[in-house]
Amino acid sequence: MIKSLSAKKELDLLHRITNILSSTIELPELLHKISKMIVDVLGSNSCLIFLYDDQKEYLVLSGAHNPHSETLGKIKMKMGEGITGWVAEHKEPVSISEKAYEDPRFKHFPSLSEDKFESLLSLPLLLKSQLIGVINLQNKKPHHYRDSEIELLSTISKQVAGSIENARLYTQTKAWAKQIETLAQVSRLVAGKSYLEEILRLIVSITAQSLGFKICSLMLVDQKNEELAIVATQSLSEDYRTKPALKIKESLSGRAVLERKPILIHDIHKEPEYQYPEIARAEGLCSLVSVPMMVKDKCIGVLNCYTPKPHHFTEMETKMLTSVAQQAAIAIEHTRLTQEALSTKEELEARKLIEKAKGILMKEKKLTEEDAFREMRKTSMDKRKTMKEISEAIILSSEIKN
Repeated sequence: MIKSLSAKKELDLLHRITNILSSTIELPELLHKISKMIVDVLGSNSCLIFLYDDQKEYLVLSGAHNPHSETLGKIKMKMGEGITGWVAEHKEPVSISEKAYEDPRFKHFPSLSEDKFESLLSLPLLLKSQLIGVINLQNKKPHHYRDSEIELLSTISKQVAGSIENARLYTQTKAWAKQIETLAQVSRLVAGKSYLEEILRLIVSITAQSLGFKICSLMLVDQKNEELAIVATQSLSEDYRTKPALKIKESLSGRAVLERKPILIHDIHKEPEYQYPEIARAEGLCSLVSVPMMVKDKCIGVLNCYTPKPHHFTEMETKMLTSVAQQAAIAIEHTRLTQEALSTKEELEARKLIEKAKGILMKEKKLTEEDAFREMRKTSMDKRKTMKEISEAIILSSEIKN
């Protein structure tokens, strides 16, 4: 049952909250301290803090005291769903003194064991009328929440809403900073003069290390065989690095190629299209994002990133990986164009040498142009040398004679 607090204890409580709010800017730590303090001081059996994701429009259990920590981030509900969703949608508190689990708005989550609690007090976390989340107090015994208790928790919620939002913005800023640095490193690689193989290997290594992925890999399209094959990965697993190519029309990564957009998979083990589940199990892989590598309107491959546990890829992560995939595509295309240019240059130089050598033979041996070329070609075949090498030898011999 919630303790009845004197005016002095209420002041002490608010002072304690102020100390907590000023002690950390890290969101998980802040939510843990707030929920634990509320349970300790008010004498409730459980405190849950749900934060609102305005992009996906659902509430996520982000802080709690007494439910197991592994429930954090896994309990989600839409606006209007359950008592918590109702409070978020209407921005009004709900107080239920007994049998809260019989309320028609109640939504059961087995991992929370909420049906063991009799009473519930749920209040919206608001910052200038903007919804930040919902805070819930639960008790195992019936309890009638007095107006003073509701007012006190309302005061607490107003104090913590701003700090929670600041901590959330700080977390997002740190993530952005890490991702921007990743992109900067990738851009420096592409602008450098390293070999393509080394560039691609460093791209996947930097992406995996900086963004915390278990495995990152680059796969290129084989148009002739309609397949995707790994060309770079930071994984040390021989089984993963040497796994067979994927059929584009039959694979999840192939969907990214065909649809020209990122494919997000929460659990690859539940996807019949995933072609090598035994390798995924052996490597401990779970969630996958497959991002197309685009050159203008052509997809040349995909960037695949795996997490070891179920993970909902954020819009921020997807945008970042799209940028990395684009940088990789630029590096590959730049190398291809460079190789084509070098090949054209070498071919032109070879033709010049052949024409010069042919002229020398025509002059020295009184041969026709056709006969001179036929003799050079026969020598090339007999000695297993290129026409360029034979031409260089003829020119060198002529220069020595003269």
